[in-house]
Amino acid sequence: MASRRMETKPVITCLKTLLIVYSFVFWITGAVLLAVGLWGKFILGPYISLIAENSTNAPYVLIGTGTTIIVFGLFGCFATCRGSPWMLKLYAMFLSLVFLAELVAGISGFVFRHEIKGTFLRTYNEAVQNYNTRDERSIAVDKVQRSLRCCGVLNYTSWFSSVYYPVNGLPPSCCANISDCNASDLRNATIAPTKVYQQGCYELVTTFIETNMGIIAGVTFGIAFSQLIGMLLACCLSRFITANQYEMV
Repeated sequence: MASRRMETKPVITCLKTLLIVYSFVFWITGAVLLAVGLWGKFILGPYISLIAENSTNAPYVLIGTGTTIIVFGLFGCFATCRGSPWMLKLYAMFLSLVFLAELVAGISGFVFRHEIKGTFLRTYNEAVQNYNTRDERSIAVDKVQRSLRCCGVLNYTSWFSSVYYPVNGLPPSCCANISDCNASDLRNATIAPTKVYQQGCYELVTTFIETNMGIIAGVTFGIAFSQLIGMLLACCLSRFITANQYEMV
């Protein structure tokens, strides 16, 4: 029996080392999700408001998920170092829940990408129609038009039915060259079209979604299936420790 324990001790040590490394990488994943959630909340808030018909909790979900993963990543390291079978089983169970959640999120995002595009078309059109330069969605419209170098939903003519247009013309964020684009030009129906971006924002955004959705889904599935490695390591280590009554001193 003692000889068998001596033979399995290096295996357990190896499994512990691998699981600690994995837990550290898992912890980093949580930190990245937390950072993305905070970035989405404080930087991308206006952009997200254009995609969601109602207030979205997506940034808070990322912040909560990232924080939970950080805590359980540390818990995984502690459970591994201590060599506690029940802690390792709990860690494996948590990894399985994360795996299922990420798998569902990845599949849902890929399957419903066309609905996301439809929602964006509807909400962006509403934001243009009710544009007033001051509210959150109006500020988001200006940021999108400046950063993507676009104007309106389909093109600059989308602004013609806006409540803003009859008095002010096209918004300054549509200007292709702000130094050669003044308020009187933007109110002039003949001159304004020559001063603004010709391409609409909807096409640019949806092209980006279509181009990158496959990459995003692939990364999500990759991260999800990496949880299987952690589950396997945690379960194997727990089984070896239980079977050989191994304890860390």
